Amino acid sequence: MVEAAKQYTDFYAQAGKLIAERSYGVMNAPRDEALRTFSTLGFPTKKVERYKYTDVAEDFAPNYGIGLTPLQVKGLPYCHRISEAPIDVAPYYNRLADKQDAVVALNTLLSVDALVIYVPRNTKVQHPIQISNVLKGEQNTMVNRRILIVLEQCAEADIVITDKAMDQQHFLANQVIEVFAGDGSQLNLYELEETHLLCTRYSSIFLQQGRDSKVRHTSFTLFNGHTRNRLDACLQGEGAEVVLNGCVIADKTQHVDNNTLIDHQVGHCQSNELYKYVLDDSAVGAFAGRILVREGAQKTVSNETNANLCATHSARMYTQPMLEIYADDVKCSHGSTVGQINDDALFYMRQRGISEKEARLLLKSAFITEVIESIPFEPLRDRLHVLVDKRLRGELSKCEGCKLCK
Repeated sequence: MVEAAKQYTDFYAQAGKLIAERSYGVMNAPRDEALRTFSTLGFPTKKVERYKYTDVAEDFAPNYGIGLTPLQVKGLPYCHRISEAPIDVAPYYNRLADKQDAVVALNTLLSVDALVIYVPRNTKVQHPIQISNVLKGEQNTMVNRRILIVLEQCAEADIVITDKAMDQQHFLANQVIEVFAGDGSQLNLYELEETHLLCTRYSSIFLQQGRDSKVRHTSFTLFNGHTRNRLDACLQGEGAEVVLNGCVIADKTQHVDNNTLIDHQVGHCQSNELYKYVLDDSAVGAFAGRILVREGAQKTVSNETNANLCATHSARMYTQPMLEIYADDVKCSHGSTVGQINDDALFYMRQRGISEKEARLLLKSAFITEVIESIPFEPLRDRLHVLVDKRLRGELSKCEGCKLCK
């Protein structure tokens, strides 16, 4: 849809000066390049390999109001607006983001402010940093979020990012996160989406790891409309380790597409990836995970698994695990499964007095448990067990104070 892209270039032609005035030099500098990229490429079609399972133009076609409000950062340790960051952000901002991705370019073009999470050298953050993105409004709205995470040498932090929607409007969130994990640093990054059927979420994470760094990213999509998550992890220092885990629960007409790339650029690095989906009704899931082991990246160890449970015949899952290896001394594996609820297990449970509905719920919950139990942070792990149980019972969208289901 050419018009889907044109409405954004037309908007920028009218509001570009206002955006620049409300923003900052480091964010304004790459806008011209982003405009050229977006104008030239337009939204990617399904012929583009990394977008083959999601209709981007359709998601961006509605005429959203576009939010241009600066961030409000209050009481969050180690978190700053880009203008107040204690470091020079120029060497970091827009350095990792894919400049040939039109969705990312659109974020660069329209973002007014950015959140900077900076952890100095040898600093261990004692308590998790929680970032809550709350979508509210009386009209259909698009928001462009930009987050920059910098962990210096031997820094450690846990960061939890949550997405919620409070009003029954069409919301579109386009998010870009750039993560710099310095030598010896440790980062646990968690994302949790609990929005609603009218919400569309695009998230692009770009991660660069130094020597002996350890990064764990865990993504939970518990309630949504259309979601497309991209994560690119680049292991640039020997001894680096990355773990990517994901969990998706989708029903009705929900759509969740996770696309990952783990780039082993040097030797003696390790990666592990596990994504699990539970799909019901007419939900659509997609997973494409590419492991790239470059020439010279000897002694690489990498494992990738995508396991999927389709609870109905109308649910659809597309899975594409990929290994691309140019080194000869590695240990790499990948695999995927798509199946339905085990009839023998269901029969066994019903023979012991458990109703069919409860038995199905328990089997779904057990299928997901592996991802939850991999989380090292116990309070979050316990909370997710509760949220998953509520989600499977259809209670998650009926929270106290929420008007969406009333």
